[in-house]
Amino acid sequence: MMRGRSDGAQKKRLWTSIGIGAVLVVFLYVYFGSKSSGESALEYGSRSLRKLGSSYLGGDDNSDLSSRQDEKFGLEDGNNGIVPKSFPVCDDRHSELIPCLDRHLIYQMRLKLDLSLMEHYERHCPLQERRFNCLIPPPPGYKVPIKWPRSRDEVWKLNIPHTHLANEKSDQNWMIVKGEKIIFPGGGTHFHYGADKYIASIANMLNFSNNNLNNEGKIRTVFDVGCGVASFGGYLLSSDIIAMSLAPNDVHQNQIQFALERGIPAYLGVLGTKRLPYPSRSFEFSHCSRCRIDWLQRDGILLLELDRILRPGGYFAYSSPEAYAQDEEDLRIWREMSALVERMCWRIAAKRNQTVIWQKPLNNDCYMERPPRTQPPLCRSDDDPDAVWGVNMEACITPYSEHDHKVAGSGLAPWPARLNSPPPRLADFGYSNEMFEKDTETWRERVDHYWSLLRPKISSDTLRNIMDMKANLGSFAAALKDKNVWVMNVVPKDGPNTLKIVYDRGLIGTTHDWCEAFSTYPRTYDLLHAWTVFSNIEKKGCSAEDLLLEIDRILRPTGFVIIRDKQHVIEFVKKQLSALHWDAVGSSDSTSDPEQDDDDEAVLVVQKKLWLTSGSIIDTE
Repeated sequence: MMRGRSDGAQKKRLWTSIGIGAVLVVFLYVYFGSKSSGESALEYGSRSLRKLGSSYLGGDDNSDLSSRQDEKFGLEDGNNGIVPKSFPVCDDRHSELIPCLDRHLIYQMRLKLDLSLMEHYERHCPLQERRFNCLIPPPPGYKVPIKWPRSRDEVWKLNIPHTHLANEKSDQNWMIVKGEKIIFPGGGTHFHYGADKYIASIANMLNFSNNNLNNEGKIRTVFDVGCGVASFGGYLLSSDIIAMSLAPNDVHQNQIQFALERGIPAYLGVLGTKRLPYPSRSFEFSHCSRCRIDWLQRDGILLLELDRILRPGGYFAYSSPEAYAQDEEDLRIWREMSALVERMCWRIAAKRNQTVIWQKPLNNDCYMERPPRTQPPLCRSDDDPDAVWGVNMEACITPYSEHDHKVAGSGLAPWPARLNSPPPRLADFGYSNEMFEKDTETWRERVDHYWSLLRPKISSDTLRNIMDMKANLGSFAAALKDKNVWVMNVVPKDGPNTLKIVYDRGLIGTTHDWCEAFSTYPRTYDLLHAWTVFSNIEKKGCSAEDLLLEIDRILRPTGFVIIRDKQHVIEFVKKQLSALHWDAVGSSDSTSDPEQDDDDEAVLVVQKKLWLTSGSIIDTE
């Protein structure tokens, strides 16, 4: 049957009505869906994962973020300042998110990286439009971590639910799955029978007294590249040696996460194309045990980077088939590597079985005696060996300054005397010994004050992994020497490069830009100390809310944050506590803290709550 014109008009009206209805349904869904997604930070799953154009915890658009920054954290109106909504929780697949080391992001951004140079393991931070506006959830079944020193040998399996290394390295005693725990027997690829015996054998090779690698306090800071689960660094601690254990998030994923869960100092990084984030002459000893690094590539550039961070007379212990195997390829590598280090003026200090130990020269004499045009060359005179943030490595030898050449060594006191002895490199900043001693005493009194605020909430084993987000001379960490903790001392990349003073004191740390995420897994620190860090990033135009979420990401549940900053910053943070699920523990201002240098400076201590999601169960030991 033929349809007339009236039928066509009815059909047109019908489709129009359907279209209007669909638009209305979509509008209601978007409006109420977006409204409800921010109602509670305890919502869990992909629905509560939101990407915003401005920042992790930024506003709904860039103009909102800019207006809040212009208003100094949104507090110009006093008590009527902005009170933030709750922040949603990221999807559970982001429970181990490391924003600047996220390989998924690299693939999505189609970055053209040279895989042979390990560029894909270097830092590549997300653009603002790719940052997440959500809190990182714990994995299902997460428990409060086991306390140090037990944690050196065992952790909760559900806190890091990755057991593939136990199977892959089952013949090397890296780790063993045992019921609800993962056990660490102390083994490694080249020390199956325990790191303690291996460390003693290295000390014996060097004829150190009592087979103790600390050599009567002369060796304090160690760099362990390709560290695995950091058992080497973990067993050095009993000898009063602190190691910076380094490994990338590569095929052996979660190595550094295991190390930090154990309470062992560690950092995510790689020998790739950029300098390591440590100043020159930071370590007395470096170590590589089957670290799978091609030391001969690019004219030995990676070995020269090790040379840069080693102190005068520093050692490099290399345990690898090239040091002992007799097949043709290993012999070729050994010959070429031996020739390279000889041109670098390293000498063999000891060689036994599967390990060779080289030693760096004490002064410039050998460099000056090399024939003209010997490779690798000396670095240019205008090269700053302490400039590290985003600086490309160069295949050159870093010579000593005229002063260091004359003294033929670092001039440092043995540990522990060096902790509070003014180091020679103070002069690089124009600081006097009196200024150093005053800074040390000031922070000792400040730390005593902090502990008076924390005391109702902590016991002797509550804290283990601590970060000082703006370390300056390292006096905060020095004041903690007698507590059973270690401190990651962070020096901002655009401030005075005082990290070399930190290392000269026998402490460890790294350079960082707090406008970006830190190179660590979520839930890896028990306490963070932020001295004027918020004020500093405010001056740079970065988001204070970004920084709050980053702090929450790397802070363990039940962990603490000590914020020492301007009063308006403290008030801003207080307004965020509910949204972040933090509790205020204590506070003080200039009238209650005699060590305040600024009348407008105040202290706020907060604690991160144990918050639940539908996929997580929180428990204690």
